[in-house]
Amino acid sequence: MKKHPIEMKNIPVLTVQQRSLAEAFEAALINLYNNGIPFRTQYDKQGFPSSLDCTMNITIFEPESDPMIHMAFPGGIEDLKEYVLELRGFKDHWVKNINDHADTRWEYTYHGRLEKYGVWKEINDGKSVEKGPFCINQIEKVIEKLVNQPFTRQAQMITWMPNLDFDCYDPPCLQSLWYRILEDEEGVQWLNCNIRFRSNDAWGASFMNMFGFIQFNRGIIADEIEHRSGKPVKLGRMNWQADSYHIYGKDIQTAKEMLFDRVDTMKFEERTYNFHDEFIRQLYMEAEPKIISKIAEFDKNH
Repeated sequence: MKKHPIEMKNIPVLTVQQRSLAEAFEAALINLYNNGIPFRTQYDKQGFPSSLDCTMNITIFEPESDPMIHMAFPGGIEDLKEYVLELRGFKDHWVKNINDHADTRWEYTYHGRLEKYGVWKEINDGKSVEKGPFCINQIEKVIEKLVNQPFTRQAQMITWMPNLDFDCYDPPCLQSLWYRILEDEEGVQWLNCNIRFRSNDAWGASFMNMFGFIQFNRGIIADEIEHRSGKPVKLGRMNWQADSYHIYGKDIQTAKEMLFDRVDTMKFEERTYNFHDEFIRQLYMEAEPKIISKIAEFDKNH
């Protein structure tokens, strides 16, 4: 069928609103599969079909509710825990020295950009040193603002550093986090959050990204606001904005087999886990010392 001219010049903007993370993840992928457009990327390889792409807006109304974990995401419980630890800073030391061409470590970590915005690492007189015109702990600034004025519109963190990222091979996909608090009639504070990604791999990364930042919002932001303010803080809705929300062509067949072709033959409950089930929670908690040991072993060998 021939496309309408308006479809040929406009990237579709798709919207999903669901109660839980697992529901939102599945609905967003199906929406992309049905309504996204074929798009080339700089990572395409000959023989692979085009990627499917769109701009996506996902709202998760109850981020901590079950069912939280979708079985179709390409990973396991230990992978989720490792990503959460990464967002807490456990791998910040894996960032490369930008003037050492032999250094093949990461260009950045999200936690590093949020906790030490404006800083990078260089080799100076044979030693690795932190450089930069300033160092801003955005996490602390956001917490201070929300404790002092919960309704502020200025509680924002960013990652993009133009002096580095326009020429970076793999610049940050996460761009910003914005927070605001509503207080209900019982005095409970509800932390609302907007998170924007410039690029989000819908199949390969988005579930882990969303899960990780739910835990970041809980353990890093909300718990500390609760501690300082003396008021209970719960997670309100999380709005997830992805400028480019895509499935790479190489992953479409796998996504069909693991999700799209199963929607009509499997119950939703058979496609998800409850994160708060005792068995899943045990797996999640027991993963931490293993991951810490794994990071230490990597450090020793590299």
